[in-house]
Amino acid sequence: MFRSTHRNDNRSFRKNDASVPKPNNGRDSSEAFFDNLISKRAEAFPRANQSDAKTVSHGPAPASPQSQGRSGFNGAPRSRFQGRGPQHPATPAANHAPQSAQPRSAAAIVQSLKSLNKTKYEDIPALSFEPDKKFSSPRTPQHAPRPARPEGYSAPQVISSRKPMTLGTGKKKLRIIPVGGQEEVGRNMTIFEYENDIVIVDMGLQFGEEDMPGIDYIVPNVSYLRGKEHLIRGVIFTHGHLDHIGAAPILLRQLNYPTIIGRDFTLALIKHKVDDQERGAASRLKMIRVKTLDDVMKLGIFTVKFFEVEHSIMDAIGITLETPVGTVIHMGDWTISNEPIDPHPLSYEHLALLPKPTFLMLESLGAIKSGLPPSETKVHENFQKLLKDAPGRLIIATFASQVRRISYILEYAEQLGKKVALEGYSMKNNIEIAKELGYIKVKPDTFITTNEIHKYPDKQVVVICTGAQGELNAALSRIVTDNHRFIKLQRTDTVVFSSSAIPGNERSVQRLKDNLYRKCENVIHSDVMDIHISGHSTASGIVEMLRQVKPTYFLPVYGNHFFLKEAAKLAYKNGYSPNNVFVLDNGHVLECDGQTAKILPKKIDSSYVFVDGLGIGDIGHVVLRDRQMLSQDGMIAITVLVDHKSKKVIGNVQITSRGFIHVKENFDLVNETKRKVLKVVKDNTSKDTSIDWRTVENAIREVVGQFLFTKTERRPMVLPVVIEV
Repeated sequence: MFRSTHRNDNRSFRKNDASVPKPNNGRDSSEAFFDNLISKRAEAFPRANQSDAKTVSHGPAPASPQSQGRSGFNGAPRSRFQGRGPQHPATPAANHAPQSAQPRSAAAIVQSLKSLNKTKYEDIPALSFEPDKKFSSPRTPQHAPRPARPEGYSAPQVISSRKPMTLGTGKKKLRIIPVGGQEEVGRNMTIFEYENDIVIVDMGLQFGEEDMPGIDYIVPNVSYLRGKEHLIRGVIFTHGHLDHIGAAPILLRQLNYPTIIGRDFTLALIKHKVDDQERGAASRLKMIRVKTLDDVMKLGIFTVKFFEVEHSIMDAIGITLETPVGTVIHMGDWTISNEPIDPHPLSYEHLALLPKPTFLMLESLGAIKSGLPPSETKVHENFQKLLKDAPGRLIIATFASQVRRISYILEYAEQLGKKVALEGYSMKNNIEIAKELGYIKVKPDTFITTNEIHKYPDKQVVVICTGAQGELNAALSRIVTDNHRFIKLQRTDTVVFSSSAIPGNERSVQRLKDNLYRKCENVIHSDVMDIHISGHSTASGIVEMLRQVKPTYFLPVYGNHFFLKEAAKLAYKNGYSPNNVFVLDNGHVLECDGQTAKILPKKIDSSYVFVDGLGIGDIGHVVLRDRQMLSQDGMIAITVLVDHKSKKVIGNVQITSRGFIHVKENFDLVNETKRKVLKVVKDNTSKDTSIDWRTVENAIREVVGQFLFTKTERRPMVLPVVIEV
């Protein structure tokens, strides 16, 4: 069964609101499926109040009888991670800005997060918090049970027959400006601007592509924000994947360290990355923890609320930004699980009641995938079977950020009495942070180091490592190439790819699989067994989100252009007008005044900012083009010594080739090239006149380049050097 995880049964929505586009009368199979699903869920979980509920306001409300004994307060079902993490008091989150450099250990990072309670929200300039203003959320926090309400607290009350509020018009306008994530996978960052208030969502990186030799990664261009740093009220991070937080160490420094907002695991990962980039820089961070999904924050004119989304990493959240002219619903990354192991469904229908007009910004990487995703229950059953039946060592390669899945694997391994070795810097760091936060609870003696593997029988050893994308220096690649100090592949080993290939990495992953199949008999990947679930929903999930949220405007985001166009087509098929669907490019400015929305004709600068080693932005397109030429056709250097008086060439012309030809095997071509150089020098010099040797070098470059192309049909980079002696 395909479940939309976590349904809030005290909510419903208006189906005939004139401000919402109407779906087609002809309903496709996926819509019928979800209708059937919702009706079955209603039978399984009867509502506490069957009135025509439209929205909520403060006041007492009875909890559902079905929720007694298994819920947080107000009858909300418990999270799958409730009870695993630390219990946080329901007090305002805090601003953390210690004055001294912090240690880099995960324990120190987590401890600093816990100390955030020492500072009040009111101490943060241009940012306030409303601790008594509650926003009904579909589920309690993933990592902790809600504490008891203070005496005299009034729970939300269901009010009937209230329409979603439509915000008024005015000359003031909201601007939505994506500076990354709209034309690629990664580099996700969006700016929201209203008058003198700016809020940013995510600061992700994008890994270098095949035509970017030497580039480590790419970060968003924030030149638009230069001179506006003081207007930034906060940076909200939806979750801890690198395509959402990877650029934070660089961009936060460039923007004078504005306040950052997120959940515990996300903030801990950011703090560690900032400290990795520049030791001690984490002490400059001003952090606010989102303790519960009921938190409401005021960032200038923006009212920020939170709701839970399902994704492949812990502490993922969606956000809403309410302004006087519209409400933005930003999902971050999300999915809807098929047969989830958590029995509590999750619904987004409460988002349909937000003030209109609403803008749904929906990550759309799965827009071209039809059907249902793999069953989450089946995937976990397969892992249990592999752990139990593997004939030798079990080596599982996955993303270091897949902490939720890794936590289940650790629990299953502990139940079977197996020992687990973690390999990969990011893997060890992420698991250590998750342990400190209480998300992972296994006995300490379950873990061993890789240099202790030989002490245990092969069948008792599990290795969880990075490198499933074929990265050259990652753990799995070093194991496959016999460059790992302690792990050597054996025929009896079972290697599991619990990941999908990131677009652009397909060739590296295929090469890695080829090498693995040559060295061991048991290689498991998603093509032969369901052992991975993407954190991105399929097309059916996108349609379901549109049906539940009923936004005024739909903005597909976070993917290549063709993903976004396919998501837009899904909206058109379900009754949305092209005037209400915007497919933005990086740098586009979408402007809304409360009644209309339009894309401005002029873009902001969203060009690539390349990071190469310690250099940030010093590699431009000219340098990149030179690298591409060198990687494709190589280079040839020509050195000529010319007499100052006679202007004649002294000695022999020196020719050096790299990546073009082997000089010793191409004497004829080299000698003919030398003759061309001598002729160019003779034709462009005179002993009676002063010579501009740059002109001579350019002539050599042009003549030799054309000659070599005629002979080889290749265009090496020609580097002439003329020295007058």
